[in-house]
Amino acid sequence: MAASAREQLLDRLIDETAANGLADRSLRDLAESAGSSHRMVLYHFGSREGLVAAIVQRVEADQMALLEQLAAATDDPGELVLGLWAAVSAPEMMPFVRLFFECVAATGGRGLTDPWLELAGRLAVSLGIGTDSDELRLGVAVTRGLLIDVLASGDATGATRSLERFVAMWESARAAQ
Repeated sequence: MAASAREQLLDRLIDETAANGLADRSLRDLAESAGSSHRMVLYHFGSREGLVAAIVQRVEADQMALLEQLAAATDDPGELVLGLWAAVSAPEMMPFVRLFFECVAATGGRGLTDPWLELAGRLAVSLGIGTDSDELRLGVAVTRGLLIDVLASGDATGATRSLERFVAMWESARAAQ
């Protein structure tokens, strides 16, 4: 099925903002860079804030779908976390990670944690582990913090080692319970 005009425009806008950033750019500039007009962007998204919300929703949905896909392939929670990390910390994903954090800054981050906690909770149940909401929130926060480290340093090596250590400590703490 062909994507709607809105979805096609959103795809182009995501690619444009991932490549060239979002901050301090006018709606007109974003639209023109994506081969459209500001009127079409307003028609489909209502406002710059509506566009940012649509970008966040799409990028988050894609990452959540990836997590669900990875979860279907493993029954090991640590392997799942490290598999998601490998995917989101890959060099080709950095423009989208940067875009995510730009959108967090633009929106104040409202509503960007609860969906991850809900998904992580469902996956924890399906994996048969009793992970409470504080542990889930810690996992989301650690992952996001390490992604900021990768953006700042340009190198995922140290952040990957740190996440591996975090997962090992988490698994050790779970085993001790």
